[in-house]
Amino acid sequence: MSTPKPTLTPGTIPSTGYLRIRQILSIFPICSSTWWDGCKEGRFPRPIKLGPRTTVWKAEDIRAFIDSLNNQNA
Repeated sequence: MSTPKPTLTPGTIPSTGYLRIRQILSIFPICSSTWWDGCKEGRFPRPIKLGPRTTVWKAEDIRAFIDSLNNQNA
């Protein structure tokens, strides 16, 4: 039996470190292809390639992105 993984919310993003795509998509209600398209177009934070099959995003960049979205809506 597997242990359920905790879901991230904007308030529970670590202050430093890296996030994987599944963690990011638990925050933003979009599909992965939309996220990747936004990264390619520069609308979303840039990914970091750690290996041939491992891509991450800086937690700081995701926090800043959320803050910018909140400032646009204010």
